[in-house]
Amino acid sequence: MEKDTYITEVTFRKFKDGQVIALLPHEVSDHDGNITSYMHIGQHSSATYNHVVSMTKLATPRDYADLLAEMESLGYNIKVISKQNRSKYLANYYERT
Repeated sequence: MEKDTYITEVTFRKFKDGQVIALLPHEVSDHDGNITSYMHIGQHSSATYNHVVSMTKLATPRDYADLLAEMESLGYNIKVISKQNRSKYLANYYERT
């Protein structure tokens, strides 16, 4: 698939069971303020940023390499970040509501 020109900022987090989740911390997915997330199983979904962060730890590049490759194969142009920029999140939230 062709790579998107839009740069998507992604935070990769790892659950205790080893599963990795990609959080798109500035991509508001609904009126409740949830964000878009992506996993191997289930793929795109909504997630509560603070809840997921409280249940996970920051994933290492080795942890998220497969998920990153899968997302890039879908056309994502990814910039890996470590945490949400609240100002960017709020700007997206107000733009969508």
